[in-house]
Amino acid sequence: MTNSLFMRIRSRFPADLSSVLIETPTGKTYSYGDADTYSAKIAGLLTERGAKKGDRVAVQVDKSPEALFLYLGCIRAGLVYLPLNTAYQAGELAYFMGNASPVIFVCQPHRAEEVKAIADAQGVKHVLTLGMEADGSLIDDMAPQAEDFPAVECADDDLAAILYTSGTTGKPKGAMMTQMNLWSNASTLEKLWGFERNDTLLHALPIFHTHGLFIACHCVMLSGSKMFFLPKFDRDQVMALLPRSTVMMGVPTFYVRLLSGGDFTADVSANMRLFISGSAPLLPETFTAFVQRTGKTLLERYGMTEMGMATSNPLDDERIVHTVGPALPDVDVRVCDEEGNVLGTDEIGVLEARGPNVFAGYWQMPEKTAEEFRSDGFFITGDIAMIDAKGYVHIVGRAKDLVISGGFNIYPKEIETLIDKMDGVVESAVIGVQHPDFGEAVVAVIVPEQKDTLSEDEVIGSIKSQLANFKVPKRVFFVNELPRNAMGKVQKNILREDYKALFTK
Repeated sequence: MTNSLFMRIRSRFPADLSSVLIETPTGKTYSYGDADTYSAKIAGLLTERGAKKGDRVAVQVDKSPEALFLYLGCIRAGLVYLPLNTAYQAGELAYFMGNASPVIFVCQPHRAEEVKAIADAQGVKHVLTLGMEADGSLIDDMAPQAEDFPAVECADDDLAAILYTSGTTGKPKGAMMTQMNLWSNASTLEKLWGFERNDTLLHALPIFHTHGLFIACHCVMLSGSKMFFLPKFDRDQVMALLPRSTVMMGVPTFYVRLLSGGDFTADVSANMRLFISGSAPLLPETFTAFVQRTGKTLLERYGMTEMGMATSNPLDDERIVHTVGPALPDVDVRVCDEEGNVLGTDEIGVLEARGPNVFAGYWQMPEKTAEEFRSDGFFITGDIAMIDAKGYVHIVGRAKDLVISGGFNIYPKEIETLIDKMDGVVESAVIGVQHPDFGEAVVAVIVPEQKDTLSEDEVIGSIKSQLANFKVPKRVFFVNELPRNAMGKVQKNILREDYKALFTK
């Protein structure tokens, strides 16, 4: 048996291929046998269109069972899967096509003409379409293909996927994920989180992202279990399916929305053995409210595009609020200063990680890759963190979000935590804005529970009584909502842009 990622996943399928892999909200089911057959036919079609081992296949489609089978078809054929956020527009698609040089681009049917024009200009040979209702040229053209396709031999360090980071500064970077990167993380997490054959995952995440595609779907397929596959998070659908589910993976926003209604109770979630939260920081208030409402403790973990998961609060041991747990069994983490000197317990610095899950580098960016790795193989995450005496990692903020005011380093998370505890505050984001005297000034942007219930002076006065003066916001603004990306992360780069002229003379 080949050791390709596909064959490793395939070897974990149940012996009874009629076992259900996916159930949609309408009740339609897809078996493991369907996944096997679909992936074979898709691999055959892509190969027939000229795609060879190592070629890229870019995919920008809506979430559907067939979209998951497309991923499996790509890795079955030894192709490099390149998922793209459905929100990307023409200019962004042109960049990805030019940078990754895919041989095939699969898009939503309604964008076929637009994408074909971009593909032609960028030298992409074929454009196929795939819709949410098992429609499109991909489905039509794969029909005559054989129901079996011998998996292409792949080495552990052959690429399986390229994942473009959000690119908050400069152009997006393509993180190269190898066969072993994805397999090691999947097999570790499936064990660590206790996935078993009788589990049912409530899947409401997008699958153009590590969280929804590699973490969630791999855990299900490796355990031979089942998932409810929702096109997106719909509170009514999630509430209806919770009693029949055992595990849910979500971003903090999902759990805030569930808690927003009184119908989310311990009874509704009684069958659930595990709720996992990630992709954005979990507020302590959400953590506490969840325990009080359900009697269950959210499991927070930490990862990023370049390495999947690196740390996780434990399944059976204590889950500590405001931490993302210790390193995974096969991963090493440490906190260093800017020169790479390893810091001690409870000291704040930049988190670094090393392990079989850590990516092979950035596509066509050797200089950038070299900048991000230490000589001993540790990847510099750019996240500010500390590791406590128990080995639990505390994420303090992003390195790029560090505010330097009057020569002092200020970590926004410290200020946000205080603001978020204030009565009348839903959430906050603290940023640094260019200032003629201080270099940067601290600015707080707050989502209040109700309009006009808080004032700028009240917020500043409260923080001034708790923190050193150089950490106190110079200005406070109130907004209806904070800008977020598709995974629920607050986009501080947008806030910095919105308020950049605040102190200019």
